[in-house]
Amino acid sequence: MQRLAFAFGLLATLLLAAKPSTAQTWPQRSVKFIVTLGPGSGVDIGTRLIADRLSRRWGQPVIVENRPGGDGLVAIGAFVSANDDHVLLAAPSGSFTAHPFIYKQLPYKPEDLVPIARVSNTIVVVAVPAALEVKSLADLVAMARAQPGKLNWAGTTGSNEFLFAAFLKNAGLSMSKVPYRNLVEAANDLATGRIDVNVTAFAIVRPQIEAGKVKLLAVTNTTRSAVLPDVPTTTEAGYPDLALDGLVGFFGPPTMPERIRDGIAADVREAMDAAVEERLNLTGQIPNFGGPAQFAAAIEAQRAVLARAAKDLGIVPTQ
Repeated sequence: MQRLAFAFGLLATLLLAAKPSTAQTWPQRSVKFIVTLGPGSGVDIGTRLIADRLSRRWGQPVIVENRPGGDGLVAIGAFVSANDDHVLLAAPSGSFTAHPFIYKQLPYKPEDLVPIARVSNTIVVVAVPAALEVKSLADLVAMARAQPGKLNWAGTTGSNEFLFAAFLKNAGLSMSKVPYRNLVEAANDLATGRIDVNVTAFAIVRPQIEAGKVKLLAVTNTTRSAVLPDVPTTTEAGYPDLALDGLVGFFGPPTMPERIRDGIAADVREAMDAAVEERLNLTGQIPNFGGPAQFAAAIEAQRAVLARAAKDLGIVPTQ
């Protein structure tokens, strides 16, 4: 009888271990990730790698749909209008945390995007042409101060661009902003010297760096990247006001139960194996998993930083 009881206990343990961490009732059908950026972007590649592993784990198809454009509004609009707990958003938080300070009216509310899991931090850099005679952020600031209005800059639309504009104002620097819809075009113009400064994702300017046409002054991340160990953070360089982590992760609708969000987060954590983390590094991202509470707290901290920048720029939030 003791052996029989032990056998049944062992069987029960094995069955529990085999059960997916998400609730048995989810997913009931295919799951879709809507990505705010286009194919080939770091967010897209990371999402597809994780989606493939989640599909095997869940026993359901996981579809990745790219909806770039409109500073993230196209993808966010599609996600919100779906109102479906089998439709998730894959996005960098920088694509929406600055929205209330940029647009007079938004087609969504911040509470429509409920954090599920942080996947990574995008490596964001302050880059200049290799021919520009500066070696550090301090050199750049000194040059801009000595030559008001001569230098120009471009940035990735969203939080980092917003923060850099506030930094220039607070430092009393006059530098012209050049708008770009195509980030690759901005990187190419940086390489030829048509623009002097570019605040953008490392992955965007990496080809120009490897060609010796662009150099990096700093990363805006709060910690150095293993991919760029010799490049200081903006805080280490003496300019903490430029520090901001690019948060990338998954979001669900507000109607999704907490237990399902927790289950998805646990499955994402399992999906982020060594191969996924290695690929994330290669696409200019720092693997940095965080559950729903951690991700939400990081986003709120980012919003607070941007709110201070907005106040410095004299911008009143719309929401």
